[in-house]
This record gives sequence, structure tokens and C-alpha cells, in this order.
Amino acid sequence: MRAAVLAAAGLAALALSAAALAGTTTPAPTAPVYDAKGHVIMTPFAPPPTKKRLTEAETTRIGLSIPEIRNWLERYPTKARVTESTFKDGVWTFKAWSGKAGQIAQAKIADDTGLVTDVFTGPQVAWGMARGGPGAFGGEKINTPLVWGTFCVLFFLGLADLRRPLSVRNLDLLVLLSFTVSLWYFNRGDIFTSVPLMYPPLVYAIARTAWIGFRGRGSPTRPVWPTWMLVGATVFLIGFRVGLNIETSNVIDVGFAGVVGAERIVHDHQMPYGHMPIEDDLKACGPANQDGEIRERIQTNGRCESANERGDTYGPVSYEAYIPGYLVRGWSGRWDSLPAARYTSILWDILCMGGLWLFGSKVGGRRLGAMFAFAWAAYPFTQYVSNSNTNDSIVPAFLIWGLWLAASPVSRGAGAALSGWTKFGTLLVAPLWLSYPRLNRITALRVVAGFVIATILAFSIVLLEPNPFHALRVFGERTLGWQLGRESPFSLWDWRQYHAKGIPDLHRVQQVLEALVVAVSIGVAFVPRTKSLLQLTALTGMVIAGFELVLTHWFYLYIPWFFPFVVAAMLMPRVEPPPEPEEQEPSGSEQRELVPTG
Repeated sequence: MRAAVLAAAGLAALALSAAALAGTTTPAPTAPVYDAKGHVIMTPFAPPPTKKRLTEAETTRIGLSIPEIRNWLERYPTKARVTESTFKDGVWTFKAWSGKAGQIAQAKIADDTGLVTDVFTGPQVAWGMARGGPGAFGGEKINTPLVWGTFCVLFFLGLADLRRPLSVRNLDLLVLLSFTVSLWYFNRGDIFTSVPLMYPPLVYAIARTAWIGFRGRGSPTRPVWPTWMLVGATVFLIGFRVGLNIETSNVIDVGFAGVVGAERIVHDHQMPYGHMPIEDDLKACGPANQDGEIRERIQTNGRCESANERGDTYGPVSYEAYIPGYLVRGWSGRWDSLPAARYTSILWDILCMGGLWLFGSKVGGRRLGAMFAFAWAAYPFTQYVSNSNTNDSIVPAFLIWGLWLAASPVSRGAGAALSGWTKFGTLLVAPLWLSYPRLNRITALRVVAGFVIATILAFSIVLLEPNPFHALRVFGERTLGWQLGRESPFSLWDWRQYHAKGIPDLHRVQQVLEALVVAVSIGVAFVPRTKSLLQLTALTGMVIAGFELVLTHWFYLYIPWFFPFVVAAMLMPRVEPPPEPEEQEPSGSEQRELVPTG
């Protein structure tokens, strides 16, 4: 029997070889072919279907009957509806449009079975990040209930007033954690539920810091955990956070843009603006992705690089902050694991914790320093930023260190400038920081000097260009010029773009609130007239959270912008009412920093 099998296998091999040598075509096998040892050496080849089983009318009918699509289309007038079904590689793509709203629905339908594989409606059509799926931001591990829940429990237990369960302190902590509910719906692709749920905790943070900032009264509550336990937990969490980043994180386009920007500055001696890698009209040089798209192209510098054309929308500090990571880890030119981005994310995450430790220790001793550092280490949304490897921990870092050096007007001005020239929004705190501890000419001039010096250093990269004035114009067009006109489904303010029944147009409300935020950010320079460090911290958090309230494109990665100042204001002890300023303005050397007591 064994001899017969060997003989049959040998004859089959000879026949195949003879056919190949003769240039003839051998019919594909209809069953698996095995060698003498029973190993599969050839499997049947199933050619793509040459005839469609479904018709365009049938797939259109299937698409319109999908519950998600049917419910969404009911929001639009039937007369303005246009549908289309196209066939490719055994799969039908159903699309629906409606007047000014453009494409409003899409589905994938398998031709052989008629089964629906993908369904997208509303913002999911144009926005991949609106389609849900835990792991798109931060990787799957941080988004699991076990890991995320562990961070939440540690954050609450480490800082809560467990002796008074109904205390305001506990309410503060629970509200800060309640952004998790919104994120849960976001990860499931339910944007029209996740977006409204992010506003209550944001409004609470604004109201709470306004209450603290204008009254100047902190909280006398002490956490149950002793200082040594808070320090130990923070050290453990630092190691855990670094491990999560290294082993389970991903790098989204923001971190990729930072690395490319650093490469342009250091290697190509160019500013990032107008010099990001592009796709159009360039030769492809890499493999196709799962969608059949090739992102790698030969750029004008002669290198094969992954495209990220809109990666130059941030401030110059956002790219300069990645230079150390680029110098240490380099860049392959591809959107790979990007170790330089991970290095940068971990670095600035630790800098935030270190700055909070120093600031808290300065204000209330080692115990408060340990509380501040622990709050950052245990808060899940700060790790969400770290695991997404974005530039969003750079924004608060400069302000945290600026608060530690608040007694120096020059340092305050520099901190406000460097933070603002990272992602622009925190420029609104400049008037407030100008007026600490009270507004006077000498202090204001020193703050302005620090702001100007830091700004000049940040924008020194325009000198890499042949025409710096043209470079500044390109900077404006690529950053603020683009961001101010962008559309986004991730806030209530831009849902009007869908032109659907039941979705209000809140554009005018947004404009009123924007004007109010600007007015308040200027007004806090004058009221309160004299500010303690607690008030400066609380009002900083209020202004930044207010800015985020009116953003057209808001995301969970922005929570750490205001979080350290909000939580610090909630945790700082009571402050005696600030003294009234003397009739004659004290000189800069005579000014004493107002710090909390008790």
C-alpha cells in the first residue's frame, strides 16, 4: 500500500513537472494533494466568482432594510435621498446620500451569502474614529475594564475622604472619573450618546474651580492613606504606566507628526510647516495596507516615508519637544512602532508627575506633593494619553512647572508661552498669569518679557527657511487657519453638518460661549484683584476647561490639559483671605508669594 502511495505521488509530481516544462496549463486540483508522509503539498484553488449572485436592486433593498441605516435615514427627507450599490471582489458596497448632508450611510454586503459585514451611519461614514472599537486609542489593554477599572479604584481610594462618604471631596473625584461613561459609549461607536455625556463633568469642573478661584477656599480634608503609602503607590504606578506604554500602546497620527516634525528640524533643517510627507503625485515605495492603499511615497528629500500631510497643525513646541526622543531613538521613515514617540510620551508623562510633586510640596509639604503626583499617576485619562503617545501631556507640563516657579514673573510668562505654543488653547491663561499675585506694571513687564523670550525661542525654527516672513504665513495657514475652519462630530456645536431632523443647530450658542470664555479669561486678570496660589491654580483650570467646553473638535485626550489644575485646586488646603494690596505698589523684590495656610 505504501509503495502504491509513493508511486502515485511520484507520477503526479512528474506529470506536473512535465506540464510546466511544456508550458501547458495544469488544471487546479479539486481536492488536497498529499505527499508520501501525509503532508498537504497542494490545496484546491477557489477562483473568484465570475457571476454576481445578487443584483444592484437587491443589495439596495438589503441596505435600506438594515435597522441602523433605516433608523438613521428616517431623519432625512425621502425626496432628497440618493442610493448606490457597487460590486468589487465579491462584496457589494451600499451608499446613501441626502442633499446638503452628503453621504449619510454605508454598508458592506457579501455577494455569496447576502450577509451584512459593516454598517456606518452619520459621522461614522467620514470619521473612522467614530466607528468604535476599543484599542483604536491607547491599545486594547488600557481600554479593558480590568485595567481601566483598577486605575479608577486606586484614584478614588487614594484621595477620597472615606470617613465622610457624602463629602464634596468624594463628589469631586467621582465627577472627574465620570468621563469614563462617555468614553464607554465612544468605544462602541455611539457618538450621539458619548458626546452629550462629556459635558456634565466638564461643566462641573468649570463651576467647581470658579467657586474655589473666586472664594479662595480650599479643602481641609486629608486622605486616608499615609504619605509613605501614596509615594509607594505612585512609584509602582510609574513603573506600571511605563510598562503599559512600552508593551501595549499604539502611536496615533499626533505622535507620528511629532516625530516627523523633529526629523525635519534636526535632519532636514526645515520647519515642519509645509514639509510633512505627502501622497499625491509621488512614487509609491511600500506595501498596500488592508484597504489597498499605499501610504509610503518617495518624498522630495529622496526618502521613502509614510504620508501624514495634515500633521503640521500644532504649535512649534509640539515638534521641538520630540527632538530628544528623535535624537535618542531616530526614525525609520515609516509609521511603525515609532519608539521616538513612545520615548517622548513617557518623558513628558514623568515630567508632569515630577512637577506636581514639586508644586504640591512647595504649597503644602511632602504629603500634598505626594497627593498631587499620585493623582496624575492614578488617573486613567492621563494613561490614556500616554498609551496613545500624543503631545497632550506636553500642554500641562509647562504650566505645572510654571506654577512651581510662580514667584518668578519671567518663569510664569515663559511657562504660559511654551504651553500655548504647543496646542494654542492655553494661551488664554496668559492674562491670568500676568496678574499674580496682583496686577502691577513691574510684574506685568517681567511676565511679558518671559513670554516674549520663550516665544522667540519657540519660533526660531522659521529661521531655517529662506524667507522667515513667508514661513510665518505658512505657519498661520497650516495651523490656526486650518483648525478654525475644521468640522467635527465630537462636540454638540457642529452636528448641524448632518442636516438631520432632531439635531439642533447650536452654532450661535457656541459663538456666544466663545465670546464669554475670552471675556472671562481677560476678566480674571482683574478679579480677584489679589490672588493666592490656590486661586491662580483653580482659575487656570477654569479657563482651560472653559476653552474645551466651546471646542468644535473635542476629545478625551484633552482632559489632562485641565485635570492637574482642577484636581490640585480640589485637594489644596484652605487659604486665608488674601490681604488687600497696599496703596503704593510694592516693587518686584518686595512682593511676597501668597500661599495656602493650614
